[in-house]
Amino acid sequence: MYCLATIMTSNPDSDLPNASSSQEESKPPIETIRLPTMEEIQGQDIWNNCAVRSVMSGVMGGGLGLAMGLFLGSFDTPLLQDQMTGRQQLVFQAKQMGQRSWSNCKSFALMGFVFSLSECIVEKARAKHDITNTVVAGCVTGGTISARGGPKAACVGCAGFAAFSVAIEKVLERYT
Repeated sequence: MYCLATIMTSNPDSDLPNASSSQEESKPPIETIRLPTMEEIQGQDIWNNCAVRSVMSGVMGGGLGLAMGLFLGSFDTPLLQDQMTGRQQLVFQAKQMGQRSWSNCKSFALMGFVFSLSECIVEKARAKHDITNTVVAGCVTGGTISARGGPKAACVGCAGFAAFSVAIEKVLERYT
């Protein structure tokens, strides 16, 4: 239409009326709809499986915990630093980084696994994708992580992690 309107307006000798108007120029171009391929549909089906999603979240959480442990473990300084040789300090530093990274790896892997699994199960049970799923998943995760401290600690962990999950969702603006 744009090409025809340009040709019609650029040729003053033409007997055809001017077809361009402000309404037609303001319309966005029509885009074609592309249907997903069979491989894309199969990939979505695999990723929508709660077990696959939660295991992948656990692996990614473990990787994040490992990296954070290595980074934060490098800041640990020995108490008797002035009495240690350079080699002793290096060995101490390496042990601290290894211990902290393994501890963080386990914690973040558990956190990612439990949160993703509980959110996926709640979402499938409710057949809705909203912030309520995040609140329930945060409560389950916080309660699970802090359950060793007793019922009071589990309740505080539930409320705290649920509030943190909602705050993160609001910052990311996933739900409007």
